[in-house]
Amino acid sequence: MNVKPLYKRAVVTGGAGFIGSHLTDLLLENGHSVTVVDNLCGGWMRNLKQAETDPNFRFVEADIRNKDSLKGLFDGVDWVFHLAALADIVPSIEKPRDYFETNVDGTFNVLEAAKKADVKRFLYAASSSCYGIAKQYPTPETAPMNPQYPYALTKYLGEQLVMHWAQVYQLPALSLRLFNVFGPRSRTTGVYGAVFGVFLAQKLRQKPFTVVGDGQQTRDFTFVKDVADAFYTAAQSTLSNDSMNVGSSGHYSVNRLVELLGGPITYIPKRPGEPDCTFADVAKIQDKLGWKSKCSFEEGVRHILDHIDGFRDAPLWEPDTIQEATKTWFQYLK
Repeated sequence: MNVKPLYKRAVVTGGAGFIGSHLTDLLLENGHSVTVVDNLCGGWMRNLKQAETDPNFRFVEADIRNKDSLKGLFDGVDWVFHLAALADIVPSIEKPRDYFETNVDGTFNVLEAAKKADVKRFLYAASSSCYGIAKQYPTPETAPMNPQYPYALTKYLGEQLVMHWAQVYQLPALSLRLFNVFGPRSRTTGVYGAVFGVFLAQKLRQKPFTVVGDGQQTRDFTFVKDVADAFYTAAQSTLSNDSMNVGSSGHYSVNRLVELLGGPITYIPKRPGEPDCTFADVAKIQDKLGWKSKCSFEEGVRHILDHIDGFRDAPLWEPDTIQEATKTWFQYLK
């Protein structure tokens, strides 16, 4: 006997962004209906080009800081994936109020709307930056919280709200702490940020890669489609009031990344407040959800090189402009 799949109604806040758009595509591919809520501050409609062809897709331009703009959007919804947030380190140091209003107050508004609508599952995109400079590798979820800058702090405060709503109001919720997500559609515009956007813009213009420090620092680079799959897997579980790391099961040096991308290097000063290593202990999510990343680092880099044209509009960062863009970093993160 054929069993009809139990399709769900989902809301993805920040769904026009990097991770959110890949998650939206995955949900639609599996037959679910998706409403993306985004203010297009850090997302782009071009990321939803594939989704817009699906009759089960809807886009709503709204700002999570405005609770009234969320009215009715969660009615009848099964799953809420809360990915909307302000990212990046330096802007969070310079404009902490903006980050608090979006990442904390905005999360409160989404939680309240989800609670009022009695949604069945709430999934929160947390950040591994909450660990700061960890003292244990791979880093487990029980490691001390030590956020180094307002972005990390506000993302952790958002997670605390989610866990509290799960505890007090029995909102079925999980928080996924993401480690160094990379892949196609990653944000390239605006402030100096993620290493892939910086390096690929430099490669396209045949400029040297600006490697911070000696390049031996390692990162738990996790491919974006694996991250989307982690959210989808978490949504199908019955677990609640818990936080889990999402990582690749490995960590890779910036020098190795440059080797895979291919090109000359220029070294720039190491920055305070940055860990020499990020490396997730993923035993918990493997044990509780049966999730494990599938895409190797090398395969992911090859895939992103196949989509390098998507980085042609990325700003070119060179040592002098990086120095200017990160002066606040050196001023405060001593």
